Amino acid sequence: MTLVVLAAGIGSRYGGLKQIEAVGPSGEIVIEYSVFDALRAGFDRVVCVIRRDIEADFRSLVAARFERHVPVDYVFQDLADVPAGHTVPAERRKPWGTAHAVLVCREAVREPFAVINADDFYGRLSFEALGSFLCDVGVRETRYGMVGFTLRNTLSEHGHVARGVCEVDAARFLRRVVERTRIERADGHIVHVEADGMRQRLTGDERVSMNMWGLTPALFPALEREFKAFMTRSANDPKAECYLPAVIDTLIGEHTATVRVLDTPESWFGVTYPQDKPVVVQGIRHLVEAGVYPAKLWG
Repeated sequence: MTLVVLAAGIGSRYGGLKQIEAVGPSGEIVIEYSVFDALRAGFDRVVCVIRRDIEADFRSLVAARFERHVPVDYVFQDLADVPAGHTVPAERRKPWGTAHAVLVCREAVREPFAVINADDFYGRLSFEALGSFLCDVGVRETRYGMVGFTLRNTLSEHGHVARGVCEVDAARFLRRVVERTRIERADGHIVHVEADGMRQRLTGDERVSMNMWGLTPALFPALEREFKAFMTRSANDPKAECYLPAVIDTLIGEHTATVRVLDTPESWFGVTYPQDKPVVVQGIRHLVEAGVYPAKLWG
């Protein structure tokens, strides 16, 4: 099984490369804990999706930390990687989104794989659940998995976040996932702010996607199709992104894929804003003190 790490984001709300911020007691970055947990869960290869402009820094950091423990390959999310007949608008700066980030792995991944964000801390039991699920899935199957987290446990105290809000049936299959790009705390409530400024109150108990998926290469043709449709529809919007949850939601609606929602008792930590970093540092320190991780991750 391969672990695909999405690390090409530009960190606009963070103000820098949060993918390489040190959060562990020995200077570890978040991705190291994900790789450490993935190896314990049976994964045996890592593919990092990065940008060309961060390649040197990212490669040197990864090489120094864990390349000697697991094979690591790199693929590049490039704005110029668009379908034939399409061009990149001059004002476009940000990457095309998480669906495109997974699509660029199509030549590098031939086996069942997990997808995670580089800057999210998911926890050991989350990787165990995903690894167990993928062990029973064939490469041609359209039977996918998603680790679901509770919304109230995934918010930042320092600003809005984007989350894939899920509807889950009684058999624990995903019925629908909708990317909500502005969820925040306001006046003692959790709300989603619509594009027109309207506010929709949420309970906080909603199951949400934190972009922790168990997938197979059978997804790549659908990603290619949906990215082409996105480019036709939204390429001229400089802020539009093609989200992986949106593609998954389309496949569920077409009845061409199923997604099992995998529960986890783990706490999620994430670095969206600079003020979030101390919370992540403290959370990892507590796990080290509890013996979940060694103080020096790789010995």
